[in-house]
Amino acid sequence: MNLLLAEVAQAAQRLADAGVPSPRFDAEELAAFVHGVKRGELHNVPDADFDARYWETVARREAREPLQHITGRAFFRYLELQVGPGVFVPRPETESVVGWAIDAVRAMDVVEPLIVDLCTGSGAIALAMAQEVPRSRVHGVELSEDALRWTRKNAEGSRVTLHRQDALSALPEFDGQVDLVISNPPYIPLTEWEYVAPEARDHDPQMALFSGEDGLDTIRGIERTAHRLLRPGGLVVIEHADTQGGQVPWIFTEERGWADAADHPDLNNRPRFATARKAMP
Repeated sequence: MNLLLAEVAQAAQRLADAGVPSPRFDAEELAAFVHGVKRGELHNVPDADFDARYWETVARREAREPLQHITGRAFFRYLELQVGPGVFVPRPETESVVGWAIDAVRAMDVVEPLIVDLCTGSGAIALAMAQEVPRSRVHGVELSEDALRWTRKNAEGSRVTLHRQDALSALPEFDGQVDLVISNPPYIPLTEWEYVAPEARDHDPQMALFSGEDGLDTIRGIERTAHRLLRPGGLVVIEHADTQGGQVPWIFTEERGWADAADHPDLNNRPRFATARKAMP
């Protein structure tokens, strides 16, 4: 074992003692970041090249600063995104939401599908949709200027068009034309603030996390926006907390102009997102 791997083992124990959920992965990822190599190449770093700044990054992670804020990058499906203070860090569980949406759009008989991502944040969902659905026209909506600083960096050179607008009143010029509306909105109840992991509670933007007493305020608003934007037969896909699986589909009722409302699990088989189809006239 070289010096770096020995230090990584010590760092992993420190992170575990601090309550970090994935201590070994984070210790290795920080080591790879500091030394400019891939995680699988750590054993090749000569002892003489060990960089003591590694322990500075470990201390930041030990204090529960998000790994992605320390490295400045987050990985989402086939993307590497720039992230940092002011923008929500995309989560792995959202990848299954996007995967379902991509399959649904590919199954549509539409040459150039029109897709809207509400509360786009870093742009992860919008960029993944644009990358994996050829000829799609993708629009990302974000209200926070702090978040948009990161979104613009990530979207540079892509086919995603960004709009600084409120998701609840966005893009009236597309009313009745959109094929798919997708969103990972804020959905944590205000009453659960103290139970949220420090990485999210103390570092993610509050407006990207919390949404009313039951966490569903923004989802209720997006239901109206999606119904306004979608063409008849168009789809809405919306992420929610794993404790809200029995609630969100009931927001998309037949009385409000929806059909086929359903809930779907993530890769851990926990309720993760709801879908519905705008009813035909």
